[in-house]
Amino acid sequence: MKVYRVGGSVRDELLGRTVADRDFVVVGATPEQMVAAGYRPVGSDFPVFLHPQTNDEYALARTERKSGRGYRGFVFHTTPDVTLEADLARRDLTINAIARDDDGNLIDPHGGVADLRAGILRHVSPAFAEDPLRVLRVARFAARFGFSVAAETEALMRDIAAGGELSTLSAERVWQELAKALMEAHPSLFFGVLRRCGALAQLLPEVDALFGIPQPPLHHPELDTGVHLMQALDFSAAAGDALPVRYAVLAHDLGKATSDRANWPRHIAHEARSVALAQRMSERLRVPADCAELARLVARYHGDVHRAQELRAATLLDLLLAADALRRPERLDGLLRACAADALSRPGRSGESYKPAERIRAALAVVRGVDAGAIAAAHPDAPELPQRIRTARLEALRSWEKSSSA
Repeated sequence: MKVYRVGGSVRDELLGRTVADRDFVVVGATPEQMVAAGYRPVGSDFPVFLHPQTNDEYALARTERKSGRGYRGFVFHTTPDVTLEADLARRDLTINAIARDDDGNLIDPHGGVADLRAGILRHVSPAFAEDPLRVLRVARFAARFGFSVAAETEALMRDIAAGGELSTLSAERVWQELAKALMEAHPSLFFGVLRRCGALAQLLPEVDALFGIPQPPLHHPELDTGVHLMQALDFSAAAGDALPVRYAVLAHDLGKATSDRANWPRHIAHEARSVALAQRMSERLRVPADCAELARLVARYHGDVHRAQELRAATLLDLLLAADALRRPERLDGLLRACAADALSRPGRSGESYKPAERIRAALAVVRGVDAGAIAAAHPDAPELPQRIRTARLEALRSWEKSSSA
């Protein structure tokens, strides 16, 4: 029995990155031998075991063959005579098909080390095309490492997209890969790879439709809506925003793809259409509630937030209430961070502070200063109590506006 460390931990070690999880392949063993040695079985599709002390995953060396459509359509074969080289040959990319033995020696039958040095994502074998999930994984690795995709690998990805296999991916798996990609250093590279191979139009048609849609040059020097979206996503990533914020940035301008061409480059009332499209995309992908809710909020109110300096007291109050800012200030913070990415990612605005956020946070402090409890105590049975509280808040905001403009 021989044990090799494989995959992501070897790759990340060679790149000088932090190694999070360590995976191992065991050659020359049976499941019974692993259990007898104290390993705990956890694999459902093929034999995977947890180390009795470290809880690291140890998988028996295996081969696989395609048995049906989709990423689940495989039959796995594990016997003691399956070699390390045979196991590595079934992996997706050369950079993930490197192993290290107990003596520290690298086993690299597919040139993964050279591809790491060159910054290239290259498939190991033609079997790559049998698993449609690999299209998303390659795009995600591009976003993580900033690597380019080998021409022959991109050609296989186009074949997968054209062959309809992407439709076999479950909503949960697509969301899982999308969420990971949004949290990478350069999310725009993920969408760029998917777009070039024809996968973006199938998996995220609402996003794909934004490319080629013009915008007013006064506010958007980058002109193309899709290009602007990619800039905003990378800005959000550089700012360290949480996943709900990054997803909201992704969905904030979807309505521009449905604007009347006769009005281009203007996008009249695109916010309402963006809300509907964001909702549809979130439902299709089964997006978690916190991400879906913030996406709807940003789609609806990003225009108002950008114009915060011009908003009347009543509109400011309605914005704060729509964000549920009094009870959930973190939700307002998510809205403002997404709007900052939208505004400050535009050419020429790098390094600026986002002034609308300052005004809206100041308005929230004014509204918080109104003692709604005292108003309720003074008028316990008044049917117009909600209106009394609203009036008091509006008066406080108007007084604040007058004093700040004086």
